[in-house]
Amino acid sequence: MNTTLPRGAFYLALGATLAFRLWLSAVLPVTADEAYFVLWGRNPDLGYYDHPPMIGWLLAPLVALSDADWVARLPVTLLPALVALIVRGSLLHWFEKDRDVADLAGLAVLLVPLNLWGVLVTTDAPLVLFSVASMALFARAAQRDSLALFAASGAVLGLAFLSKYFAVLLGIGYLAWAAASPGASRRWSGPLLAIAVAVPFGLVNLWWNLHACWCNVLFNAINRHESAGWSALTPLLYAASLAYLAAPLLWIAWRERARILAAAKAHHVRALLLAWLVPIVIFALLAPVRRIGLHWLLSFVPALILTVALVLERRSLATVVRFFAWLGALHVVVIGVAVALPLETWKATSFYPRITFPGRAEELLAAVGPQLPAHVLAADSYASAALFAYYARRPVPVFGLGTSHARQDDIATDWRSYAGKDFVILRRQPPAAGEYAPFFREVDVRTIALGGGIYHAVLGKEFRYEPYRAEVLAVIKERYYRIPRGLPVLRCYFFERYFAP
Repeated sequence: MNTTLPRGAFYLALGATLAFRLWLSAVLPVTADEAYFVLWGRNPDLGYYDHPPMIGWLLAPLVALSDADWVARLPVTLLPALVALIVRGSLLHWFEKDRDVADLAGLAVLLVPLNLWGVLVTTDAPLVLFSVASMALFARAAQRDSLALFAASGAVLGLAFLSKYFAVLLGIGYLAWAAASPGASRRWSGPLLAIAVAVPFGLVNLWWNLHACWCNVLFNAINRHESAGWSALTPLLYAASLAYLAAPLLWIAWRERARILAAAKAHHVRALLLAWLVPIVIFALLAPVRRIGLHWLLSFVPALILTVALVLERRSLATVVRFFAWLGALHVVVIGVAVALPLETWKATSFYPRITFPGRAEELLAAVGPQLPAHVLAADSYASAALFAYYARRPVPVFGLGTSHARQDDIATDWRSYAGKDFVILRRQPPAAGEYAPFFREVDVRTIALGGGIYHAVLGKEFRYEPYRAEVLAVIKERYYRIPRGLPVLRCYFFERYFAP
């Protein structure tokens, strides 16, 4: 089997996959989640309800530059290329592998299925980039016994933490390396220095939570898990996610586990092994009670690729690349056909309303345009509110309880300021009888026929704040702002506005 790559093959694939992702980012309509994150970018802050602030910081200069959807998607569009370059460069210049091995590893990163087609804005984009950079620096530090590199790894780990709390799993991997490396001269001083350097980044998030009802902690540790429970299905879904992202890599790693464990006597190989093994084991322990998102795993696949590249012969990597290439070609064909087909092709499917609604948001706004100057525009869900605010470039509050996810509106909206004002509330589903009667002096429900679908506009006259506070805000307080005893609270926007003593 010839595993020697033609010169320039990596860069050819780099350009081709990047071109495909740029095309896809330009043709796909913005989703509700993306609109939600773009709103963060339009309002940079030290924190947001759901997650630490990094994605908002990355988007801020981009959305200030252009309103084009593909511009906001640039961080995630460029991500696989950047990660591939980090993996290839570390193998070539740090770990003394030849060009073919480095190119094959870089190709494997580019062709991981989610890397090929994933162009939607998520908080995972900066998490993946900074996690991979931190992991590569840590492995090099372990190889060279360099405190400076351990410190650099910690600084980048801090940036990953400001992207998403999952960065903690990588920190646990570093501590696991210390516990498993009795012969390393920097066994504890290196990892502890890395974590110490990362701590100030965590303190930024801590300070913000102290002044914001601990909403990041409440959401990630409590509220988002309200439906969690024992399930036989979620472990199977976790296994399927691992298989989709890394089946050939995991199969080869298991088949050659004896060689990998023997090679892990080298400190840098052990660091890379634990950087992916520790997180997937932790996720496996959580899987029976919690669904593990596909994108949660993406940060740790590059460490698996590096482990295989360092330990095994190049034909193993060539097998992985060949598998991913065929799978990627299938993805390109399916995606190309799906994008080329008219939307009406999917009209009989259950997901048709979901895929068409984002593209209809502007049309819905135009349909209620005559009411907007004199009415507060609102929606009944966070997805709809984010899309309307994205296109209208004006605040769009969520009228009602909402869900545990995407409650940035709780921070942005002060319902006291709307007392006595008229509302137009856009909905995809008709309201229940009398649903809005307690909160307005007069309610009129109108239907809007659009693109074969029926939408609903609730016109409410003279918003009544006190009933809304008693019947909606009080429920939100009990459901989503149950701050555990023992957590100090310096400020809480929700309590101060609506329930101050």
